Amino acid sequence: MNRLLTGKIALVTGSSRGIGRAIAQRLAAEGATVAVTARAYSASQSTRAGSTVALPGTIDETIALIEEAGGSAFGLAADLEDAEARCDLVDAVLDRAGRIDILVNNAGFADYALVEDMSLETFDRTIEHYLRTPFVLTKAATPHMRKQGGGWIVNIGSVTGVAPVRPYREYNKTSGDVIYASCKAALHRFTQGVAAELLDDNIAVNCVGPSTAIRTPGAAQLIPDAFPTEPVEYLAETVLAMCHLPAAERTGLLAFSLHYPWSQQLPVHSLDGSSELPPLPPPASANPNILSAGC
Repeated sequence: MNRLLTGKIALVTGSSRGIGRAIAQRLAAEGATVAVTARAYSASQSTRAGSTVALPGTIDETIALIEEAGGSAFGLAADLEDAEARCDLVDAVLDRAGRIDILVNNAGFADYALVEDMSLETFDRTIEHYLRTPFVLTKAATPHMRKQGGGWIVNIGSVTGVAPVRPYREYNKTSGDVIYASCKAALHRFTQGVAAELLDDNIAVNCVGPSTAIRTPGAAQLIPDAFPTEPVEYLAETVLAMCHLPAAERTGLLAFSLHYPWSQQLPVHSLDGSSELPPLPPPASANPNILSAGC
């Protein structure tokens, strides 16, 4: 390990499980102290299409994994659908750690449905998670990063936000991911626009998404059994790559987790940083509209 992030404070939203937990572990392995956040300290539930499922993973479990590997973390419960909790989250990190160097906007909500079948509540919740929350947290963190002389913001995007391939696959006709994908596409553009606004402040803003899909506890219900998936370590490593160089060297990228490490010959490590994983090329089934080096 190079300990690239020693002395840095990172806020990773939605880090009690899945992609957020993996990112928190990888940043901590490189020396960052990570603020692990979720709705509550207890395990949560996911409600989709009227069906409620208990999800594994808690804030304390993520902290334990980080500390067992020699890292440092602390927990903050914040329901990002609650406007007050959302607005207070960055201040809570500052109260606890005195600074914020890295913000990873990962937390999300997805409930797929065809447009004509989707409720307005689901539409509003999707926008709340993938547009309003990154906007609010970016707005809150930026002044503090500027005072510190720089910082890093990473938004978690999605391959669904890239234009689908023609002729349309059966998945595009039936999955019901249009609103989710539209919000992710907007998040991609938000990333590139804010990167331009903050470049002169040495605040790097990048977006990282899976090249295919990652079968996390929260997303498993939405991913067909036959759909190609990928290990979460490659995404966590790609996020790390966006969190240590000056903005002048790396900002405004939309990078995908198998394409970017492969094209840049970036070594990918286990989440605790202790071992190196084999290079993994993007699958032939990946969307051909993805640019390997980011865009």
